[in-house]
Amino acid sequence: MPGNFYTVRCPDCENEQAVFGKAASTVPCAVCGTTLATPTSGKAVFEGEVLDIVERRERTDTIAGESEAQ
Repeated sequence: MPGNFYTVRCPDCENEQAVFGKAASTVPCAVCGTTLATPTSGKAVFEGEVLDIVERRERTDTIAGESEAQ
């Protein structure tokens, strides 16, 4: 499931929280409970300010016993 994480600042308490970009449910702020992200059929809609994007990493190594082809 490819996707990115976003650091979002809460508009009420200014808490910074990591949120998955394809959130399947409403994401509340861990401090005050304000909605930070609302799900859609694809990407989530962010209510707070997006501060940073943490892009998914491409797999560069293999785990013992797994093949290169995925």
